[in-house]
Amino acid sequence: MRDDVDSESDLLEPEDTLVDRGVEDVLDEGYSPPEKPSDFYDGHESLEGRLAREVPNPEDADGDGVGDASDTDGEPYDDEVGETRAGRLVAADEGFGADTDEYLYARDVGIDGAAASAEEAAVHAITDDQE
Repeated sequence: MRDDVDSESDLLEPEDTLVDRGVEDVLDEGYSPPEKPSDFYDGHESLEGRLAREVPNPEDADGDGVGDASDTDGEPYDDEVGETRAGRLVAADEGFGADTDEYLYARDVGIDGAAASAEEAAVHAITDDQE
């Protein structure tokens, strides 16, 4: 028997496997036990048996079309924010240097091609006549 194998956990060290998960010690990785004990599984279950245990999702009532939310008033536009989404906001100095201005100034450089973060998606443009 090899001495470098942990006999309690029977886990091989990373250098002894082809799997590299980025941890030096395999015990640092953790272990996720099965959700049900193995005694619960008594062999294979037929497809008919599994489908018989399925509970169908409740039918959603039709929404109002704005956000298709059935249990709310939808997501109407608030009078305090504009309907036009702003893009990425960049400081006047492109983000370089110390911020010495008393106020925050930025300009809209357009929507990024990737997915916007929640913070970016929450920013909307308003015109001066809406103020």
